[in-house]
Amino acid sequence: MTRTRLGLLLLVVPVVVLLGLYFVEWSDIRQCQLVEKGHWDYLASVCRDSPQPFVPWVVRHPWLVNGGLLVSVAGLGLCMLGLYRRR
Repeated sequence: MTRTRLGLLLLVVPVVVLLGLYFVEWSDIRQCQLVEKGHWDYLASVCRDSPQPFVPWVVRHPWLVNGGLLVSVAGLGLCMLGLYRRR
């Protein structure tokens, strides 16, 4: 596999995984708020009857977010190296 293809893979896959996981959780939150008329507990990932404090996704999953973005930056670097070489 060439550097460019590997770089594109590393650039795109982490972002798609992060967005997929984020929207799965967002779907659960909307289900809780709109259908069950509850309040989402961000730390326990369950629907509660009483209001809960908001905790950002990056605070709850720092290794996933930072690691995914780091892999994407490494993929961007590999793409740039693959495209830079002379033919």
